[in-house]
Amino acid sequence: MKQKPSTVSPQFKALRWRLLLSYLVVMIAIWIISDVLVYQFFARSLYQQLDNRLFNLAQAATHSLLAIKNDPKAVNNSPYRALDEDGDLDLPWQNLRHPHQGVEWFGDDRQRLAHSGTLKGSQPLIMGFQTVQGGQVRTLTLSAYHDPDEQKHLEGYVRVSESTASVEAVLARLRLESALGGLIALGLISVGGMWLTRQSLKPIEQSFWQLKQFTADASHELRSPLTAIKTSAEILQTHGDRLPREDLSKVEIILCATDQMSELVEDLLLLARMDGKPVISQQKWQKIPLIELLDDVVEFLEPIAEAKNIALSCHFLAEVTVQGDSHQLLRLFSNLVDNGLQYTPRDGKVTVSLTQSDKWAVVSVDDTGIGIAPEHLPYVFDRLWRAESARTYRPQGSGLGLAIARAIAHYHGGEITVNSQLGLGSRFQVRLPLMS
Repeated sequence: MKQKPSTVSPQFKALRWRLLLSYLVVMIAIWIISDVLVYQFFARSLYQQLDNRLFNLAQAATHSLLAIKNDPKAVNNSPYRALDEDGDLDLPWQNLRHPHQGVEWFGDDRQRLAHSGTLKGSQPLIMGFQTVQGGQVRTLTLSAYHDPDEQKHLEGYVRVSESTASVEAVLARLRLESALGGLIALGLISVGGMWLTRQSLKPIEQSFWQLKQFTADASHELRSPLTAIKTSAEILQTHGDRLPREDLSKVEIILCATDQMSELVEDLLLLARMDGKPVISQQKWQKIPLIELLDDVVEFLEPIAEAKNIALSCHFLAEVTVQGDSHQLLRLFSNLVDNGLQYTPRDGKVTVSLTQSDKWAVVSVDDTGIGIAPEHLPYVFDRLWRAESARTYRPQGSGLGLAIARAIAHYHGGEITVNSQLGLGSRFQVRLPLMS
């Protein structure tokens, strides 16, 4: 039984990275959302505790307002004490030094009578909670009433303040720890994602390899019967004088179909072999002057262009050398030029150009053919795929020519792209790395 090769095909490497990236994006999004929700919860909880302290302090301070109105200096000797969070009276006004609190008493005319603590506001009185000084201070203003005869009488106002520095320090520490934890989590997620992606792709990779192996084996095994059919048909054709005329035409149909099947089998076998060997040893590569190779391509296909009255021309603006398999590169550019000739109407034009861009050799094949619809462009390099217009224009095609061209380009560390406008023509561009 044949063993699976240890190398991973470029298709699966790309698929693996796409799955890993998708996994990371989802996990990072979940982490960010959960982190934001946790941060908002803690921030709201801390500020709620701060507001509770301010409310208790403000309620305690209202009891001192009458004494302060009679003697503003009484604030430092007031018998009233501020309530702590447990409701105990144990914080005298003169001890309002920590945690950076302040109390202010106002008369019913909104004039400040006295204050205690380290904070003293300068903004107008506004009832309720407020955050002032750029978010650095939280304040609460309450109205104070006196009710000796069950008739409420406004005595004045009390405003208490507390610095938000302690709360912001806790939140800053939370943000820092969350960021550090996020970096650690991201590393663990990445490692786990790579492992999960590799594990999830193993069955698919195994099935894909088996399919490629089946294609290679089937293509190889079909060679012999196709050769036998073709040989037998050719023998019958050489003895055509012994066959009825209608049978002779059937023999010609058999030969034509056999040639098409043989070409298809060879193309499938080539693709299967290239999938199985994604990396070529550079020791086996040759130095290939692209001008000479493209000249051979143009010279070989010139008869087809002349038969259709198509102007086949070449423009070489750079003399560059690449490394690779000359037979494969010849097949690559022959497929592209032949594709342009086949889908270009009579009196059209096909142009082959060669330029250099940084460390890349750029070969472009432009034609004035039928073009490719925008929705079909993502599929032109797929195996056995052909647009309906292409099937109508050239019914005998197999749909493997461009797939082979892309496989050879990738085989040599390059890339191939296409730009096309329906009814105006197409441009296929191949980028190959220059010889280092």
